Amino acid sequence: MGKIVMSGPQNVSLDGVVQDPDGQEGFELGGWFVQFGGKDLEEWNKVALEEALRAQAWLLGRKSYEFFGVRWQPRSGELADRLNSMPKYVVSSTLEEPDWNNTTVLKGDVVTEVSKLKQELDGEIIVPASYRLGRTLIEHDLVDEVRLVVFPVVLGTGERFFGEASGKKTMRLVDTRTIGDGLAFLTYKFVQDA
Repeated sequence: MGKIVMSGPQNVSLDGVVQDPDGQEGFELGGWFVQFGGKDLEEWNKVALEEALRAQAWLLGRKSYEFFGVRWQPRSGELADRLNSMPKYVVSSTLEEPDWNNTTVLKGDVVTEVSKLKQELDGEIIVPASYRLGRTLIEHDLVDEVRLVVFPVVLGTGERFFGEASGKKTMRLVDTRTIGDGLAFLTYKFVQDA
């Protein structure tokens, strides 16, 4: 059985904002990833490679799929080669012809399709950057673990990782480490029936 992990790594500001980390979405506070990651991004890249190498597959929403596909398909190197060759599953009701190799489109009810995928695969199914999809999966108790890289900035506004939820979701901190000098890497497991 697969284990669904929100990671890739999942970048958030100190106040939980995930919106527009690279500044390409037009959010007035976008671009915080490079601005506040600085020299720590070299070490961040090593963590991204570790995550990709241990993943069985990536699970993405359509926007994240398109974002990563455009970014990684033309590249080469250890991380790009891994991302381009690994199985990818994209949740979409409109995507007909995926252009990133090893991609399967999951149509229909998200919860049903992801539940089936979790039963079919062994190992980690990483959900990178797809916070809207992640919220749905968390709401339906399908996410096993969250790995957050916390950037040292409070943005005060913007789309947050967790957003609104219908009830409490209890987690347990299972690991902490520092990436470079200023990024915190936190791993939480969801506690079912807490």
